[in-house]
Amino acid sequence: MKIITVIGARPQFIKAAVLSRYLRDNPSLGIKETLVHTGQHYDANMSEVFFKEMDIPQPDVNLHLGSGTHGKMTGAMLAGIEELILEKKPDALLVYGDTNSTLAGALAASKLLVPVIHVEAGLRSFMMTMPEEQNRRLTDHLSAYLFCPTQTAIKNLAMEGIEDCGDDIKPTADNKRVCMTGDIMYEASLYYRAHNTVKISDNEEGCILLTIHRQENTDNPDRLSSIVKAINELTSERFIFPVHPRTKKILAQNDLRFGSHVKLIEPIGYFEMIAYEEICKCILTDSGGVQKEAFFFEKPCITMRDTTEWVELVESGWNTLTGADTHSIVQAVQNVKKPNILPSLYGKGDCAKLICEELIK
Repeated sequence: MKIITVIGARPQFIKAAVLSRYLRDNPSLGIKETLVHTGQHYDANMSEVFFKEMDIPQPDVNLHLGSGTHGKMTGAMLAGIEELILEKKPDALLVYGDTNSTLAGALAASKLLVPVIHVEAGLRSFMMTMPEEQNRRLTDHLSAYLFCPTQTAIKNLAMEGIEDCGDDIKPTADNKRVCMTGDIMYEASLYYRAHNTVKISDNEEGCILLTIHRQENTDNPDRLSSIVKAINELTSERFIFPVHPRTKKILAQNDLRFGSHVKLIEPIGYFEMIAYEEICKCILTDSGGVQKEAFFFEKPCITMRDTTEWVELVESGWNTLTGADTHSIVQAVQNVKKPNILPSLYGKGDCAKLICEELIK
């Protein structure tokens, strides 16, 4: 079986590290992977460092497309991936998550009648204004194989008329295979946590880990200003803020600055990120993946978004939604506490194995 895997952004590198390693360690499966990097994240600290430190195979193809508007990026990716499909003639194309790379890969494959495999299917924030929501919904409807991290994801698909075709029918875009595999990021956290040798300075223990990159916040000056104001009011706390290059640029454009209690650092690799997640007090973020990582490391999370696709984290008390409201953010940080119960939400950490078993069937 020949598959093309399309990746382009930091969270996808982490997910690919798990499945690509499993395929490489189990050649008897008979699945040959061609790894394609679109170049959506091209900064060395956002891309190259992940391949080096996580032992991800270097991409067989790098499209080097870089940044741009959504339409420009997606269109260029679509054209590049289409050429590769025609050249490689894969049996299937695999995509992760909800980025422009995800949608471009799914569109290119489906139009050439190549089955699409979507890992992390069925997630919904129910906000179609979010580019990620558009990408994930369209990809699910184009896919033949939908591998879901949670039962909530399976229910979301059922509400849209997407249900499992059963074992006796070959999956297609019209007759889909829907499976609960657990969360591939959970599997990554288990493996790399055990292999992490990065140590964080003792004087940073108990800090609040901060990330801001979501377009709904960075591209709205009022929301971004409210977030910065809230953090600047929390002078009794210490923050560590790995700054996304795009966020750094927008903060400067809007003349927004943080107080001395906020330590701004360059983007960090996965091992350093999980080392901070290990020692921090809690996490303040607008990321999708970091919400889950907070839970994996048993840290309360405060999410500066109006909705989240990880609803089970909110329901279990491990995640608090504040939007970009200054008062809500301040109150959530001041009242943050760790719940007493850690429910099992994301499978057993054998996502890669389950995915491969389904593909071989």
